[in-house]
Amino acid sequence: MKRWMLNVLRMYITFIGIVILLLCIFWLPDMARISAELNPEVAYLKYPILIGIYLTCIPFYLAIFKTFKLVKLIGKDGAFTEDACKSLRVITLCAISVIVLYIIGIFYLSIENALPPGLFLLGLIIILVASIISIFAAVLKALLIKVVEIKNENDFTI
Repeated sequence: MKRWMLNVLRMYITFIGIVILLLCIFWLPDMARISAELNPEVAYLKYPILIGIYLTCIPFYLAIFKTFKLVKLIGKDGAFTEDACKSLRVITLCAISVIVLYIIGIFYLSIENALPPGLFLLGLIIILVASIISIFAAVLKALLIKVVEIKNENDFTI
C-alpha cells in the first residue's frame, strides 16, 4: 500500500482521537453543567452520565491504539500476521464494550425518565457506528485468519 495512503489514514485517526479528547475535556463538562442547570429535576445524573461517557473513552482509545498498530503492520507488509488478527480482535471487543456501555446507559436513563429524544438518538447513532465497526472488524479478522492459515501452509510446503 502506498505510504501516502497510510499517512492519510494515520492523520484521520489522529484527528478523530484529538477531536474526541477535546470534546471530552472542554465541551462535555460544559454541556453537562448547562443541562443540569436547565433540568434541575435530573441534575443528580450529571456525574453518573459523565462517568459513563468517560468510561466509553477507554475502549475507544484502546481501539485507536490498536488501529495505529494495524496501520503500522500494514506499512511494514505485516498485514497477514497473527498480530494483525489480534489487533482486529481487540478492536472488535472494544466496539462491543462501547455498545454494551451505551445500552446500559440508555436503559438506566430510561428507567430514571431522564432520557431526552436527542440524547436517545445520539446514543443510538453511537451504538450503530460501534456495531458496524465491530462487525466489520470481526469479518476482517475471520478473513485474515484464513489468509494467515493459507500463508503458513504455503510457507511450509516450499
